Amino acid sequence: MITFYGWGPMFDCPSPSPFVMKADMQLQMLGVEFYRAFADLDAVPKHKAPYVNDGDLLIEDSNFIRAHFERKLGVSLNDGLDDEQRAAAWGLERMAEGDLLGVIIIERWMKDENFAKGPAQLFEDVPLAARSDVIKGARDSLAAGMYQRGLSRHWEAERMQLAAWDLEALACQLGAKPYLFGDEPTAADASVASVLISGATPFFDTPLTALVRNHSNLADYMDRIKARDFARNVWPSFEMV
Repeated sequence: MITFYGWGPMFDCPSPSPFVMKADMQLQMLGVEFYRAFADLDAVPKHKAPYVNDGDLLIEDSNFIRAHFERKLGVSLNDGLDDEQRAAAWGLERMAEGDLLGVIIIERWMKDENFAKGPAQLFEDVPLAARSDVIKGARDSLAAGMYQRGLSRHWEAERMQLAAWDLEALACQLGAKPYLFGDEPTAADASVASVLISGATPFFDTPLTALVRNHSNLADYMDRIKARDFARNVWPSFEMV
């Protein structure tokens, strides 16, 4: 039995985590049959989601989940792409999951109003007496990481300019095609679409939402992906947990 661990719909997104969305999409694209369950980050060595149990084997991280099942099934989500396209696809994945995702994280976690209505929900299982200290530690750690990599040292307008350049590149690559490299989705579509969906949600107060949605082809692309892979919620209800 294959069990995929992550989180279901939250923040008007199929998951609060673009990496959970990405791995979920890629498993569907590979035709893997699996069950979904809520992640317990204390139960796994890397303390992050998504992760998968394939029988007795634990696979952590969306990239390694994809690689495991591609090897197991003897297929690739990039079948049909030439070498140049494969290189471009990996570059698009890393770009989306780099500064563009970093801007999303800063908007959600480092703006008090957005944090209170969004990520704060993720700490509701922490005992009340310890919750404020745990939240402060998590936010301080994230802020230090974003400062270390340099992204939060930019003014907001500068971060949005970086995001706008990334979005322009993605919109140009997509063009009028259904997916990034043609009529069928590839591995990069799962990564890129998940980050775009996260950035475009109207749930948070951020200029990033308009930046994403101002590209009509990206807006249509997100709708296409959601209709294809997230048309209904198949996560267990919280009452079942």
